[in-house]
Amino acid sequence: MSVSVALVITGAVLALAIVCGFAVRAQDGRRRSGGRLRVRSGDLGGRSLAATATLVQFSTELCARCPQVRRLLGQISGEHAGIAHIEIDLTNRNDLATRYHVLQTPTTFLVDASGSVLSRWGGVPHRRTIEDALAPVLTLEPQEQK
Repeated sequence: MSVSVALVITGAVLALAIVCGFAVRAQDGRRRSGGRLRVRSGDLGGRSLAATATLVQFSTELCARCPQVRRLLGQISGEHAGIAHIEIDLTNRNDLATRYHVLQTPTTFLVDASGSVLSRWGGVPHRRTIEDALAPVLTLEPQEQK
């Protein structure tokens, strides 16, 4: 193989890696639908879901971005009555990662009082998208949430 061919191949691989990196980064922190997932109360480590909604954060011991998300979700839950934040450590609970399709940490779920996952974020969510997802839940009257 000639040097010029090797350089072209190396350049193409580098360009592909850069494009893939930007694509993955663009998906990080984006809001997605919760689908038909339901959080089981037994998976919450003895804690219970809040009356309005709960922000459930899946993390691990070695997650570098999890403390940042923990602070963000703690602030948001502290600003809204009826909203709680629960963190679940997946380090020793691989079964939960499989059950809830968690492929990266942090992963955050917005869960209603019945356990239905309304929205989910992989990576570090943007505060604005969490607030947007919470808006419809916060406007419901207590009797409508049942």
